[in-house]
Amino acid sequence: MRNGLTLGSLFDGIGGFPLAAVREGILPVWASEIAAAPVSITKRHFPDMRHLGDITKINGADIEPVDIITFGSPCQDLSISGRRKGLKGERSGLFAQALRVIKEMRNATNGTCPARIVWENVPGAFSANKGKDFQTVIQEIARIAEPEISIPRPSKKSGWLAAGAVLGDCFSLAWRCLDAQYWGLPQRRRRIFLVADFGTQCAGEILFKREGETGNIEKGENEGDRITGNAESGVKPYVVDIGSSTDRIQMNAQLSVTLKAKGGGNTGLYCLPFIYNAFGDYEQGNTGKTILSRDDITTGDLIVSGYSVRRLTPLECERLQGFPDGWTEYGYDGKRISDTQRYMALGNSVAVPCVQFILLKIKNRLIFQSGGNLITNKDL
Repeated sequence: MRNGLTLGSLFDGIGGFPLAAVREGILPVWASEIAAAPVSITKRHFPDMRHLGDITKINGADIEPVDIITFGSPCQDLSISGRRKGLKGERSGLFAQALRVIKEMRNATNGTCPARIVWENVPGAFSANKGKDFQTVIQEIARIAEPEISIPRPSKKSGWLAAGAVLGDCFSLAWRCLDAQYWGLPQRRRRIFLVADFGTQCAGEILFKREGETGNIEKGENEGDRITGNAESGVKPYVVDIGSSTDRIQMNAQLSVTLKAKGGGNTGLYCLPFIYNAFGDYEQGNTGKTILSRDDITTGDLIVSGYSVRRLTPLECERLQGFPDGWTEYGYDGKRISDTQRYMALGNSVAVPCVQFILLKIKNRLIFQSGGNLITNKDL
């Protein structure tokens, strides 16, 4: 029997959820992923975490029970930049496999594990299949606790709001669209985060209550009221369209460019200031002046002598997502991971500080419920 809170990560990628868990004193016990490079990267950083492989071959009753299960299920069929096949698409359809594993574990533990789950996906899930797919998502998650529950779909005119909640007799779930720029990362990256609590009506408190624990909660609350736009920052996005073969890119001059995952992770080209390096490493421009430190970037004190088009480096992508420098550089065997694989893995990963915010709120809520007697892994 383990002490403290434990976590299992489905569709794990490069360990974004386990990394956020460790930072908040939660122990990652196992993960499921099939892509070789991400598995190798994650094994390097979490050698004691069990790797379960293909989710379709996992029986939730046979693996170690955990308090929290996270799953950023594949989103390519839900993304507005994809083919929009929705949950019926081959990859996004794996959402059903995650629910199966969760149900099997709960049946095997008399409904005690997992007590909470966290789902992450693209905002395109709100509109996929005319809103029916998101209805399916929240309804099927709710049915883990109340099998007969039926959740209505909003009118076509209003659509799904970027934040909301469902309360049942023995469960609660809430969702909120978080933008990474309000959690300390220099990119605009909006993702839906859904928390389900099987046993209490605290899911809304976890996502919406302002406790000032991490990030800019005031900003995040306001931004969550809409799916698009950046009205709260006071900065008009700069739109660059550099050809029909690339994605359109929105740049916020005070924050940096957006890390995009096109078709599942290929990071495209970006229009950057000539002497501008996204995180202030030494770089000489034709003005003869040099950007010396990261502080120059965060304060907006930049010297721009023109623009050039180039790719972000893998290191910049790691920092844009909140990973430590070099997180994806080497695999478990010590061999270097190719830049192509690093771009793919990072584009498909999560913004780590956003996950930390949620996991910390879950942990703090459980500490409150236990009267301060909950022992977390950070305390051991």
